[in-house]
Amino acid sequence: MAIQKVAIFGVSSTLIITIFLLTPSPASGNFGAPITAALHRAGFTITIITRTDSTSTFPPHIPVIRTTYTLEDLTSALAGQDAVVCVVGYPGVGKQITMVDAAEAAGVKRFIVNDFGWGPNFRRMPEFSAIGAYRRAGWDHAKAKAERNPEFTWTGITSGNPIDWALKRFPLMGFDTSNCSAIIYDSGTERFTGTTLEGIGQAVVGVLQNPEGTANRFVKVRSIMTCQNDLLEAFQSATGRQWDVQRASTQTLIESGKSKFQEGTSSWILELVVAQLYEPGQARCVVASSRERSDADLLGIAEETPHLVVEKALRS
Repeated sequence: MAIQKVAIFGVSSTLIITIFLLTPSPASGNFGAPITAALHRAGFTITIITRTDSTSTFPPHIPVIRTTYTLEDLTSALAGQDAVVCVVGYPGVGKQITMVDAAEAAGVKRFIVNDFGWGPNFRRMPEFSAIGAYRRAGWDHAKAKAERNPEFTWTGITSGNPIDWALKRFPLMGFDTSNCSAIIYDSGTERFTGTTLEGIGQAVVGVLQNPEGTANRFVKVRSIMTCQNDLLEAFQSATGRQWDVQRASTQTLIESGKSKFQEGTSSWILELVVAQLYEPGQARCVVASSRERSDADLLGIAEETPHLVVEKALRS
């Protein structure tokens, strides 16, 4: 199965900076930019699919198809494409079923579903059940399509925490890079895995370069396995100063998040996401306990140290 032409759903206009500088940018709030940059560097022929009412602009050398997200129009837009990568934001995830139907109808060989998270077997807190079911609907639909049609295949990329992007964007995760201050939850030793934006982009490239070995399954990827204490040490080394460190408990986060969930306050999401990451002894957020148990080698994803990840977070 040779894959050359790739259509991407979910790229913002900040891709302009990404492509011209050839460095992943987290500014878009999604992974479309680093994935597109990685595909561009790897020599794939890229087409961006976006809505007709989108105001995003893109580099003139990258084809853009603006269309309504109906089955008929999407089928027409995907004609001639070998693969589709879906990285739409959460509000657009519900359209993935129509995207899958259109991809199969257009003769697309591979559909990379919108995971880039913790995958189908994640031991999430019950408050996330509805979100998990919403995301899983598209995955199950792609799987069913592939079971009926051997010419259509899918892949999910389970990458865990997008670590360099998240460290800079969410101080509640424990690190305020603007003020050189940290919140260490409990002992700071709960380990979790993460994948940098560069690693996420390479994961997509690796899937499309190894279609037989990645067909009809979720691949597990990781750039690093680390903990808060290791990251704090790396931040202090990179900035050349001691950080102001406060101590907190994940149990406090859990109680606050659950209370806000009951009240219907949206900030519950981030609090419980961070609690899941650091809750002692749970190992909820470990995609693969070792590199050998992941698909990182198959996909060509480099293993990174806390110091390298911190440097990327500070540069972003």
